Amino acid sequence: MIDPRLPFIDLHRHLEGCVRLETMLSLAEQHGLRLPGETIESLTPHVVLSGPQANLIEFLSKLQWMIYVLADLDACRQIAYESVHDAANEGLDYLELRFSPLFMARPHRLNPADVVAAVIDGAKAGERDFGVMTRLIGILSRTFGPELCREELNALLAHKHELRALDLAGDEARWPGELFQDHFRQGRDAGWQITVHAGEAGGSHNIRYAIEQLGATRIGHGIKASEDPELIDLIRERGIGLEVNLTSNVQTNTVSSLQAHPLAKFLDHGLLATINTDDPIISGIDLKFEFHQAAPEAGISVDHARKAQENALATAFLSTSEKAELLTRFQEKQS
Repeated sequence: MIDPRLPFIDLHRHLEGCVRLETMLSLAEQHGLRLPGETIESLTPHVVLSGPQANLIEFLSKLQWMIYVLADLDACRQIAYESVHDAANEGLDYLELRFSPLFMARPHRLNPADVVAAVIDGAKAGERDFGVMTRLIGILSRTFGPELCREELNALLAHKHELRALDLAGDEARWPGELFQDHFRQGRDAGWQITVHAGEAGGSHNIRYAIEQLGATRIGHGIKASEDPELIDLIRERGIGLEVNLTSNVQTNTVSSLQAHPLAKFLDHGLLATINTDDPIISGIDLKFEFHQAAPEAGISVDHARKAQENALATAFLSTSEKAELLTRFQEKQS
């Protein structure tokens, strides 16, 4: 299903959902932390999902153990570096890696701005060593509420030239985008692209608000757009990218099954939908799995999959010259 003539791209991957189990164990030992398992086998059931969860919040609870081991800035740097390494091992050509510095900082009271710097350093080193073009997206964790998100925004703005975009993630159902309008105005003023988690745990109106009021040019998930034909038209007319995550959408109970997933419908309607991983370690998948196993179950044809790859290149948060560089690097790798 993967077209080898096109770059292999993941636009929606959370750093906090990429922490290797081996790294969790080693960091826990290094810092004297107690995990619910002391071996890969005993830790796995507490971190890696074996099936659908009740809702998004239950899914996100798995992240708690991953951030619990981030006891210092070196740990934050390490997981960013390893995430790029893992992307290279998957065969990725381009990765957009997103993270919430306040979420990562809280368990051990790290400075969020320093967390941002550590992640930037680790990702840059990974790109240098493993050759995967990588860009970073800063997340505001809406679950903390608007005031703490302002602190998180300030931590991201301290390194604004090293970040490509601003995102809003977390408990969509309880913390709507309306509470963060000024945050995203500041993000746009900083020159960032905007992507927003919407239409996953909340309704289609959240997607419309993200586009029309927060300035989103891409939407994380966007599944509930399938319920609103006028919104589908708006997304198509404005060229809004949809960052779809097949396995994750089943695991969060956003869709009842892969067979019920609207991705094929999105692609048939000409939407710029893409296939991504979300939290690959938690979901127990990688991007090749999503294309080769999840996509066919979701009714995705070879033509659909190729279009999703084309859409990923089209909607990547890269300048025209950076896209040209990506294509050049991809072609050199193929030759």
